[in-house]
Amino acid sequence: MPQLELFSTSPVSRKDAGAYYTPDHVVWSLVRWAVRSEADLMLDPACGDGRFISSHAHSIGVERDRQAAAVAKQRSPLSRVHSGDFFDWAAITSERFDCAAGNPPFIRYQTFSGEVRERAFRLSAKLGADFTGLTASWAPFLVVTASLLRLGGRMAFVVPAAIGHAPYAAPLLEYLIGNFATVQIVAVREKFFPELSEDCWLLYADGHGGATEEIRFSVVDWFALSAEPPRQAASVPVAEWRRTWNRRLRPYLLNDSIRRIYQSIAIRQDSRAFGDLATIGIGYVSGANRFFHLRPSEADFWRIPEDYLQPTVRNGKVLPDRELTVDTIRAWLRRDQPMMLLRVPKTAQLPRSVANYLATEQGRRARQAYKCRMRHPWYSVPDVKVPDFFLTYMSGRAPSLVRNSASATCTNALHAVRVHREGDVDLILRRWSSPFVRLSCELEGHPLGGGMLKLEPREAARIVLPCTEKISTDALIEIDEGASVMRAWRHYPMERWN
Repeated sequence: MPQLELFSTSPVSRKDAGAYYTPDHVVWSLVRWAVRSEADLMLDPACGDGRFISSHAHSIGVERDRQAAAVAKQRSPLSRVHSGDFFDWAAITSERFDCAAGNPPFIRYQTFSGEVRERAFRLSAKLGADFTGLTASWAPFLVVTASLLRLGGRMAFVVPAAIGHAPYAAPLLEYLIGNFATVQIVAVREKFFPELSEDCWLLYADGHGGATEEIRFSVVDWFALSAEPPRQAASVPVAEWRRTWNRRLRPYLLNDSIRRIYQSIAIRQDSRAFGDLATIGIGYVSGANRFFHLRPSEADFWRIPEDYLQPTVRNGKVLPDRELTVDTIRAWLRRDQPMMLLRVPKTAQLPRSVANYLATEQGRRARQAYKCRMRHPWYSVPDVKVPDFFLTYMSGRAPSLVRNSASATCTNALHAVRVHREGDVDLILRRWSSPFVRLSCELEGHPLGGGMLKLEPREAARIVLPCTEKISTDALIEIDEGASVMRAWRHYPMERWN
């Protein structure tokens, strides 16, 4: 068994593209577990400054950044370091490895693009893992890395906590459980990288060439130096992960009792999915907010007809707690806030006053904005709806559902909720303010860093609205505790609502 030393390092450089170096005790622990013999050949597919490969000389590292690759070679002179794109190298190499360890680059889907992404997706698809265009870089990195292991091989990686909830993480996990005898995920509440908003967990996969029907899932507050992953781990049946929890691991942050109570209530006939009662979609995108949102004084100055102005909610911060009323709109008008949307129908004969406003220098700049250039006519903002409710989709403590009694519209900073049947408005209001719905929001939404909870429309549609009158007090107490636990994983203090 190799003797690995916990090395001390001094910062050399920080890669651009958001790469951050892994803490020493995590590096040591992952390499110590992955390497079982001095002769083991280890791969780090994105070796950065070489801190993983310097822990085991019989290693190969790949690094796209030439400067970082040079540092890695200097730091670990007995290792081989390839400077270049990992997916290019992986497509042609004949090397096979006993183990792999590292911290793959986290490049969000918006910037993970071009030929590199095409190569990554092509290689992953050949291996049976089909990713969508909304996939961050680390997931195909791990699939392709796994394919380079010998039979019986293993790998240990730092992974974004998105492995517990992101739809694009599901093809990765499906690949792992179909190609390894054991797969263990360690959820760590402590931040490995305090300067980043992204939380990180750990992945251990052993027995390449095998398969498993369970995912071992460990929950720890902080990660201690250890040559083994935590022994205490829940067994997550793959079938349950797929069918019951929509291929998400975050629900397993809760204890068994809370999950059972939640699920027993969710499947009752009198429980309703939010999406069964209403359509949830994003608000409009103006393309040039400053131009299209006028203050009342500006509308008066340009003599814009009232028919061409629509009161609007530009962000969740201005929303009252439960209901947006006409009085609220009047208060905004008195404060001369920029809350009047210039709403010009596509086929309208433009009044002279509106034409004059469109012809201003500000208007000429607005029409050059990307969204304006992509529509015709450029000044007609599409998808302007007057919803029954506004729903915050980026929330701190909990999402807010606010009734729209003022016939206002909203930007894409909010979700616009249109109820299918008018009679369901009161039912939704009654059921929304319950601990169960708060927990449902936590389970169906996902953390976005900085303590925020994000709800995509498809996630909001899955929120369960139960008949709370039929839920026992004891069950509600546990559900309330569950919501508090999930908030704590978003780095909110543990607290109870009631």
